[in-house]
Order: sequence, then C-alpha cells, then structure tokens
Amino acid sequence: MPSGAGRDDGADRPQRRRTLALHGLVGACFASGLGTAMAAVAVPWLVLELTGSAVLTGVVGFAQLAPYVLLQATAGPLVDRAGLRRSMLVGNTIAAVAIGVAAAVVAFHAAGPHAGASASASAGFWPLAVLVAVSGAARGLADAATAPLVPVVAEAARMPIERATGVYAAGNRGALLVGMPLGGALVALVGAGGVLVVDALAFCVAVVIVACVVPAVAGQPGEATGSLGLRTYAHQLAEGMRFLRTDRLLLGIVAMVAVTNLLDEALTSVLLPVWASDRGHGSAAFGLIGGALGLGALIGVMLGAWLGPRLPRWATYASCTVLSGAPPFFALAAWSSVPAVLAVAVVCGALGGVLNPIVGAVQFERIPPRMHARVLGAVKASAWVGIPFGSLLGGALAAAVGLAAALLLTGAAMLLMTLAPFVFPAWRGLDRTPPPALASS
Repeated sequence: MPSGAGRDDGADRPQRRRTLALHGLVGACFASGLGTAMAAVAVPWLVLELTGSAVLTGVVGFAQLAPYVLLQATAGPLVDRAGLRRSMLVGNTIAAVAIGVAAAVVAFHAAGPHAGASASASAGFWPLAVLVAVSGAARGLADAATAPLVPVVAEAARMPIERATGVYAAGNRGALLVGMPLGGALVALVGAGGVLVVDALAFCVAVVIVACVVPAVAGQPGEATGSLGLRTYAHQLAEGMRFLRTDRLLLGIVAMVAVTNLLDEALTSVLLPVWASDRGHGSAAFGLIGGALGLGALIGVMLGAWLGPRLPRWATYASCTVLSGAPPFFALAAWSSVPAVLAVAVVCGALGGVLNPIVGAVQFERIPPRMHARVLGAVKASAWVGIPFGSLLGGALAAAVGLAAALLLTGAAMLLMTLAPFVFPAWRGLDRTPPPALASS
C-alpha cells in the first residue's frame, strides 16, 4: 500500500507542476499589478508634493498611460518575434529599473540643498515624468505578452479556458483592489518615494516568479524567424488590426468595451466624487463606493471562473451586461443614501466581473495562436482608447447640465450600449465554438 501511494504521488506530480505554471503566471501578474496600482497612488501624490500643480499631475498621468496604450497596440509583432515569456521578463525588468531610478531621483531631490524650492521641484518633476513614461511603455510590452500566455498554461494544466481566464482576471482585479489602499497607507507611513521602492520590488518579484515557474510549460521562444524589418513589422501589425476588423463578434466586443470604459471613467473620475461632495458625504464615501465596485468585480470574476464552463455564454453575457452597466448611474441620480449605493455597487460590480472569463475565452478561441500577441494588443488598446477622454466628458456634462442630468444622460448611453447583444445577430456567436481551422491556424 505505501508503495502504491508513492506511485500515485509520482503520477500526480507532473499535473501539479503544470498547474503551478498557471498559478505562477497569475501570481506574477498579481505582483506586477500590485506595483502598478501602488504607483497609481504614489506618483500623483508625489507630483502634488513636488509641484502643487493639478495640471502637472495630469501630465504625469498621461505620460504613464499613453505609452502603455501605444505599446499594447504596437508591440504584438515584437512579442511574437522575441517570445512571450522573454517579453514579459524584459518588460517587467525595465519597469522595475525605471521605478527604482525614479525613487532614487526623488530621494536625491528631497535631500538636496534646495529641497522644496520651486526650481528643485521642477528639476525633479521632468525626470520623474520621463521615468514614469518608460515604466508605462515597459508595462505595455509585458502585458502584451502576458495575456497570450494564459491559453498556453491553461492547456498544459488541462483547465477549461473560461476558468483559466477567470483566475487570471481575478489576479488582476485582486491586485487593483489591494494595491490602491495599500499604496495609500504606505504613502502615509513611508512617503511616496518609499512606495516607489516597494513598487520596484513588486516588479522584481514578478520577474523572479516568471523566470522560475513559467518556463516549465510556457518557455517556448517566439515562432517567428528571420529579421524584423520595418516593412515586416508594419505588415504584421496591419495583419492583427485586419483580423480584428473582419471578426464581427470581436469587433462588437471591442466597440462596446471602448464606450463602456469611457462612460465608466466619466463616472469614477468625475461624477462619483462630485456626487459624494454635493451630497455632503466627503471623500470617505467616494472611496467606499469605488472599493465596493472593485470588491464586487473580484467576486464576479471568481464566480465566472468557477461557473463559466457550465454557463450559456450569450445569455450570461447579455443579461449581466445590461444589469451591471447602467444601474450605478441611475442609483446615484436617484439616491443620496451611501448604503443603498454601496449595495448597488457591489451587485453591479459582481455581475460585471462575470463577463471577464467569457470575453477572455472567446478571444483565445477565435484568434489564431500565432496572432495572439498582435491581435490581443490591438483589442486592449482599442478598448482603452476612450478612457483618457472619460473624465473630460464627465466634467463637461456636469458643468453644462448639472450632476443629476449628467448621471441620467451617461446612464442612458450606457443602457443603450449594453442592449447591443440583444439587437445584433453577431453576438449569438458567443455560443458557437469557432471551426478548428480558425482556432489553430
């Protein structure tokens, strides 16, 4: 009997090793996402401390986001050439170095003889902005390689793709949920410069995890061979965009997510804080409601990962999209009660979180593996393209028509957008598995 048990353990060991690779990838994403979320708190606070300027705070935010979106859209051919694992390692390593140097720059200016002077603040701001831009570009490269690794490790672990994408999305959501409050607490304890050191260490942890765990099943080099000239690069980039344009279901998903992201950004960056201020609740209510949306999303992603393989995709996606999108806008327009809005936020966040495993599974099924990096990069960049304009929309509407009308207008736009799966036949493709030629070409 003991020997038989030993043989069973030995037989189980390769399966545990394959599953470890998936969990290691998720752990690396959690670590790098944690660093990104903490930086999202520390960097704006640091700029305000250095300059006191809201305009420069916005500039440094744009400096981080714009290169990230640009690399998501354009790094696909480079990732295909270098390989997924190598690109992820290089991107996170560069991000760690850039943030670490930024922390050193901050410490240097804080300890200098003219610390606090306007000239010193200006001298400290521009290197910080450049380093943050480098970090954003590096994260864009790393993330362009991360998502295509998910089906590789999921197949090796013999895990349904819905469940694997749900676990992956839960890691990202969890990093955001933990990282921003943790970043705020650490800013109070050790200062914004100290948080940048922790950010750099988080990126280093991601590098170590990928280097040690992911190679077991996903360490393959890039499939492309030969030199990558400008003409070849442009051709491969156009090929990814062309594929996206010709797949009506994927194009519909991207269009919907782009608009809903814009409207969500208008809500969270402008309309929600204005509501909290106008109703006399203060910043605590703003933070609580934002946290409730994040907590609900994490719960929904975990439920989607667990139940996803057994759920009908179209019915789940269509119903959860409608029920999660517009209600927060209408709740804020109708109520002044924080507990009532919190309840709506948690429920809608959970319903929205269920969508992530479905969308991820559909993308991996419909995009040929050899094009994962370039098409997924185009998908993410297109989905994010409206985010920088969301705060402009929210601010303009609130100033022009007032808070309540702005909430009703954006809520109505969200409702109309989320009805698309019920209206357009292409969305029924959610329930259809693509032919093998497409899935494997």
